[in-house]
Amino acid sequence: MKIEPVAYFHSPFTSKFGIPRQSGIVKELKGTLVFTGQYAQREALSGIEAYDYLWLIWGFSENVEAEKHAMVRPPLLGGNEKMGVWATRSPFRPNNLGLSSVRILAVRPEVPCIEVAGADLMDGTPVYDIKPYLPYSDSHPEARGGITDDHSWRCLEVRVPETLRPHFSMEAWQVIEETLSLDPRPHYHEDSSREYGMPFDDKDIVFKVSNGVLTVVRIVKL
Repeated sequence: MKIEPVAYFHSPFTSKFGIPRQSGIVKELKGTLVFTGQYAQREALSGIEAYDYLWLIWGFSENVEAEKHAMVRPPLLGGNEKMGVWATRSPFRPNNLGLSSVRILAVRPEVPCIEVAGADLMDGTPVYDIKPYLPYSDSHPEARGGITDDHSWRCLEVRVPETLRPHFSMEAWQVIEETLSLDPRPHYHEDSSREYGMPFDDKDIVFKVSNGVLTVVRIVKL
């Protein structure tokens, strides 16, 4: 079976580093689905405004050439324990396909595009299919969550010097700080002197982490 993108996702995250590890975690993170080629038909969006959420089936385009294994190391377990790939949401999957639930903000048939929130996709990600989220069948609040039932992400305190705040709007800072609080570093990194850069829009947000506190040290134009 050959599949091709029906749309491409546009996001302020221009690299994998920093992207929320699951959709819906950073609820106000905005992005846009822009339809392409023969799929850029406004008629195909008819009726979608009646839904609140969508499922996106998309491609891990940065992992296409990466080696795949039956066992992976989930970041939630600190990157030290292995689990079967089917029991995780590892991006290193045989067919490089991802699944995300996003909230509809606006439907713009004239473009055509869909503005959404809560996605965990980087800028330029190919989207292969879009389906409406159906609460009566897709929601299972009583379901077990595997390793997520016994482990939770360690959230960091985020500190931003006031001198750096003019680089982004208040709305953007809300998304940035919430994302940084989730600790985008590899979980085996504990060097308090090491600096990390998280690309966001056209800037690189450089930070350090020490004793559970993440401090933004500078912002660099890309």
